[in-house]
Amino acid sequence: MTTADGAPAHRPFVLGLTGSIGMGKSAVAAMLRQLEVPVFDADAAVHRLQAADSPLLPLIEAAFPGTTGPEGVRRQDLGARVFGDRAALARLEAIMHPAVAQLRQGFLADHAHEPLIVFDIPLLFEKGNGAGLDAVAVVSAPADQQRTRVLARPGMTEAKFAQILALQVPDADKRDRADHVIDTGVPLAQTEAAVAALVTRLRAGAA
Repeated sequence: MTTADGAPAHRPFVLGLTGSIGMGKSAVAAMLRQLEVPVFDADAAVHRLQAADSPLLPLIEAAFPGTTGPEGVRRQDLGARVFGDRAALARLEAIMHPAVAQLRQGFLADHAHEPLIVFDIPLLFEKGNGAGLDAVAVVSAPADQQRTRVLARPGMTEAKFAQILALQVPDADKRDRADHVIDTGVPLAQTEAAVAALVTRLRAGAA
């Protein structure tokens, strides 16, 4: 439905969700889905765009020979080619970002009737992906908990963790720039209650 001037009659409140590695963003996204909030997962979109039937595969293969095959992108091989190489990462992003943005716009159109939707964007601040957002929620936890969570991941090392942190905006800066901060360093039930309260508040404001 549109207004007389052709503009959409209703537009959801769009909340950006982000947070540094190991902060619990995926857990918070799951909580939002349980509350029936539509969540666009940028990482999942990238996975779809790197699958076997993706039209982006020839572009990725041309830019990074040997990183694709019948199964799609060989993510471990591609990750090794771009990790720590800013120029290589920029080449990959130039291929991926426009396609992800197109999927995100389609998601917005598909959920135009909702009072609230969420764009889950891991590198929102790092890549300047805040256009079109009405507010940003940052998922955060104490640094010692973050470290414990990340180092428990398979294949993670102290050196790799340090390199990832160096590429991300510091958590303190993200919290300062956020409209809402969701703490996952507290008992799970407390985080769930905070997420539910935020959803109730934003839905009421949108209505």
